[in-house]
Amino acid sequence: MNLNELYPFAEDRKSRKRVGRGSGSGLGCTSGKGNKGQNARAGGGVRPGFEGGQMPLQRRLPKRGFKNYLFKVEYEVINIARLVAAFEGKSEISLDDIYDRGLCPFGAPVKILGEGELSAAIKVEAHKFSQSAADKIRAAGGEVKELEVEG
Repeated sequence: MNLNELYPFAEDRKSRKRVGRGSGSGLGCTSGKGNKGQNARAGGGVRPGFEGGQMPLQRRLPKRGFKNYLFKVEYEVINIARLVAAFEGKSEISLDDIYDRGLCPFGAPVKILGEGELSAAIKVEAHKFSQSAADKIRAAGGEVKELEVEG
């Protein structure tokens, strides 16, 4: 037996509504649509959000917040402590090294945060650095190289 061969038993399946098949069926006469009106007509009904001509809720409320989601840049964050642990004894850490080590998905913009301690001088390459991370790297005698985000 395969997954595509699984199905519920006949008694477990709900039978569809058969409207307009006589008054004995419970859905005869007006077919469950009530008497007259826009919703009783063929092709009738109003679009979602329509409030009978009253200003709809989605237009009554003010616009707020960030709407330009297509161009929102979300950074993968890496703390200095994690960076030092992953690249122990290395003096230069490039973006490709970070991707190769699996610290973040390939091609994702990277931001380095300042949590953790730094003993040796390292040269780090990333898209963004927090102020504390940049200060710690420079204080240890290292170098910070910010790259532009593609997109």
